[in-house]
Amino acid sequence: MVSIFLVDDHDTVRAGTRSFLSEFDIVGEADNTMDAIAGILETKPDVALIDVHIDVPKGGADVVAAVKDAAPEIKCLAFTVSTSRSDVATLLAAGIDGYITKSTPGNELPGVIHEVLDGGTPISREVASHLLDIDSAAEQISLIDRLTPREREVVLHIARGYTYRESATKLGMKVKTLETHMSHIFEKLGVATRAELSFLAYETGMVDPSQGRPLDDA
Repeated sequence: MVSIFLVDDHDTVRAGTRSFLSEFDIVGEADNTMDAIAGILETKPDVALIDVHIDVPKGGADVVAAVKDAAPEIKCLAFTVSTSRSDVATLLAAGIDGYITKSTPGNELPGVIHEVLDGGTPISREVASHLLDIDSAAEQISLIDRLTPREREVVLHIARGYTYRESATKLGMKVKTLETHMSHIFEKLGVATRAELSFLAYETGMVDPSQGRPLDDA
């Protein structure tokens, strides 16, 4: 019997999903990133059905990346409400084997799982259009990964609207030091202005543009 591991932070969603997977052996469940990674690697299911946003915004991608690194033979299928391009790109970059939205009728889930096991890459039509420019999005995410932890902190402040002086003060560094970081960031990311940097941070999901300046009280 095909074995399945469920990862979702909502008990009701996992229960509902189980009801459509009676033909499979549900070998484990988890509602957070660390338990999901540990559980999947311990039970070694044929397929792990993984939500994108669990205990942390990109927890699903973290789970997929860890599983694929340790046990690449395990199929990982995203099962989520998210249809954002950045989420699709992030999960594909992590090694996901398919991306299905929760608007998919429950009675279609068994077929989707068999498609993954047969080597297919099922993608819901709600996100299929993202595949046209997914290479560009994945490349942008790869660029962000080149930044050091300190450079990421600088980007978070600058993209959220802080001036160089404000950012330097909050990060406990001199303005000249921050300017040096910015020079390195511009070079690594291939951008030339703060506006281009902010746009890239928004596009990759590194910063939520709707949040404004949420670090004011940090």
